[in-house]
Amino acid sequence: MSLEYRSPSADEFATVLSTAAAAFGEEPKEDDIERQRRFMPLDRALAGWDAGKPIGVTASYPFELTIPGGHVPAAGVTWVGVLPSHRRQGVLRELMRRQLDDVHRREEPLAILWASESVIYGRFGYGMAAPATELDAERAAFALRNDPGTRGSVRLLTADEAAEVFPPVYERVRVERPGMLGRNAEAWKYSRLADPEHWREGSGPKFYALLEMDGEAVGYALYRIASKWEGGTPKGEVRIVEALATSPEATAELWRFLFGIDLVVKVKSDAADPAWPLFLMAADPRRLHISVSDGLWLRLVDLEAALRARSFAAGDPVVLEVTDEMLPRNAGGWSVGTETGRSEQEPDVALDIADLACVYLGAFSFERLAAAGRARELRSGGLARATALFATPLPPYCPEGF
Repeated sequence: MSLEYRSPSADEFATVLSTAAAAFGEEPKEDDIERQRRFMPLDRALAGWDAGKPIGVTASYPFELTIPGGHVPAAGVTWVGVLPSHRRQGVLRELMRRQLDDVHRREEPLAILWASESVIYGRFGYGMAAPATELDAERAAFALRNDPGTRGSVRLLTADEAAEVFPPVYERVRVERPGMLGRNAEAWKYSRLADPEHWREGSGPKFYALLEMDGEAVGYALYRIASKWEGGTPKGEVRIVEALATSPEATAELWRFLFGIDLVVKVKSDAADPAWPLFLMAADPRRLHISVSDGLWLRLVDLEAALRARSFAAGDPVVLEVTDEMLPRNAGGWSVGTETGRSEQEPDVALDIADLACVYLGAFSFERLAAAGRARELRSGGLARATALFATPLPPYCPEGF
């Protein structure tokens, strides 16, 4: 094939977005197209063109990602898809290669994504960086262990009211939690708080609940209710879009409220916090039916910049021997600890760039990588020293797909 690879013009934007949707058997609504025009710069979308028509697409949002010790620019990869007529012909690989080069030129050290199929992205150097926790709980079985009784109060707000009071709560959590994304006012209004009917997937409208304790906003929840009745008995579900709180006490109260909603038998969330204290607070944690999936994937695009941007815990320095087939500039020895940068010293641990992504935000230890055959200890104690340096107080958490 002789294909052209380029960004779309303004007039081609809707066609390119429609091509990405068609790769999933879908079609964007008109308001989806206008929403994407707000958030996706034309030059961050890339398409493969065959005879003047787009046949494969990738794109990336300009995000800010919280990492241990700070935050960095990150490319939020999305719209990835190739039409069935052009699959398995090298189109996706070429799109991903060109995109990574573009991200590097933009001086964004990281690329992140949510995978439609988890088998795809490891071969492009992405690793599971923030696994997602899913909840499918039985409402009637929920109770708090050693329950001290209700504290605080919850108010239901309009979307406009939520736009004023939810962002400060979110920021209190985000600045301390690797894996979370920065949000501006437009992102709140047109994405997180927006509620187009075709987003509901059989549920009702989005509700906006604010938790206050001692007159202070300390938590919030975005949720929908999917109503269902069988034989005159309610069998509905609470479907949580996002629920965040600033302390363990606030977490307990927020989830007390969500489990107290009537006419439902299930409380569900696709993005619960993996460090969720409620698992230990619940009287019967088994009935929460918690499961784990791959979650947020991360690609170290500029390894030196990514390592220098991250803070490390106290410990002895370590030298990592990194391989990177797709971006050879990242390959070689890297010292982490007292001085972070290129190193010619004898390496302590060897691993691929995709596996280094798994520990970058603090999701996994080097010992766990080694146990899975994804890291090799080259010098005695190397795995333990590396784990100590990369350790974080809490696992990473990304509560939103994109």
